[in-house]
Amino acid sequence: MFRNFIISALAFVPAAAMAAEVELGPRPYYLIDQMADGTLKSKLQSCQNMEFKQSEFSIGHRGAPMMFPEHTVESNVAAARMGAGILECDVTFTKDKKLVCRHAQNDLHTTTNILATDLAANCTAGFTAANGDNKASAECRTSDITLAEFKSLNAKMDAANAKATSVAEYLDGTAGWRTDLYATNGTVMTHAESIALFKDLGAKFTPELKSPSVEMPFDGFTQEDYAQALINEYKAAGIPASDVFAQSFNLDDVLYWIKAEPEFGKQAVFLDDSYNDESFDHNDPSTFRRSMADLKAMGVNYIAPPMWMLVTTENDKIVPSAYATEAKAAGLNLITWTLERSGPLANGGGWYFQSVKDTTNNDSMYFELLDVLAQDVGIKGMFSDWPATVTYYANCMGTPNS
Repeated sequence: MFRNFIISALAFVPAAAMAAEVELGPRPYYLIDQMADGTLKSKLQSCQNMEFKQSEFSIGHRGAPMMFPEHTVESNVAAARMGAGILECDVTFTKDKKLVCRHAQNDLHTTTNILATDLAANCTAGFTAANGDNKASAECRTSDITLAEFKSLNAKMDAANAKATSVAEYLDGTAGWRTDLYATNGTVMTHAESIALFKDLGAKFTPELKSPSVEMPFDGFTQEDYAQALINEYKAAGIPASDVFAQSFNLDDVLYWIKAEPEFGKQAVFLDDSYNDESFDHNDPSTFRRSMADLKAMGVNYIAPPMWMLVTTENDKIVPSAYATEAKAAGLNLITWTLERSGPLANGGGWYFQSVKDTTNNDSMYFELLDVLAQDVGIKGMFSDWPATVTYYANCMGTPNS
């Protein structure tokens, strides 16, 4: 059984115990220490000796990829041990149309060792060394290989060295604030295996149906077949629809689940990428692709934009954006992403903090932004690359689902 595989191969404690034994480690305390004195810091400090429990407010974003290769057994076990009550498998498919966990159908060249194996010959585009102004490149898709071949791969931290002149250099591109310490021989998973693992870890499920890199239909496999196949694997595993938050950036996928699988559709999550529109302004509803009321009328109950779309600043204070206000007024539940994906925050925080960059100057902003999102915006859950921080906050503050 898959549980036995986890225990024997990874020498972790039994799965039933993992869900109950939350171990946060030093990072939440490190972040709290950096905060300016005030009410929030005092409240968080008051919880330092409490017994922490798993929280559905804390969502493992591809597991715990700050330090572990994403979408691996190891990454998700780490996330569960940090109290993540919901875990994510980004779902794509192989050449033989089997569902597997990868962030993109075409990321094997940056997330696995495929280029260092004989399977490199199967890649859509093999390794090309950097030359002058031309960056090193490759493209390897799950649809280039069978499920059996996929399972032979070892996962690594998602990174590539654009200046590489060899495959070994290309595979060695991990950001300095992440680590390769736990990245040796990461165990890749099928979607079905992720369901078994997450169930054993006592967590709920948030699979994301990824946009195919291949033209659909793929060998007769339509987009609706793909969306249905994801749901079918939860049904086959006996997982209740109430434990599953299926996601997609493709609104048609969400609408398909609402129509074809209404019990699962109730919790289907529309990932809003309106930020890709040149005219989009998160503080101007007239620039939104569609109104929040229209989404609600379609049967959508959950939407998930990135964090920065939900907040803005007024007089150097972080406050809810018009986007957040409109969504709540329409009765939509909000989930957001991704805390602790930005690394050190000394210089504005980058893409995920762009709407509050002028108030972002150190790592304490992770807790400060989380507090506004939880208390003022009213999010239902937070994706994080290091779930311990969100788990600490959820337990301490009594946020929803904690």
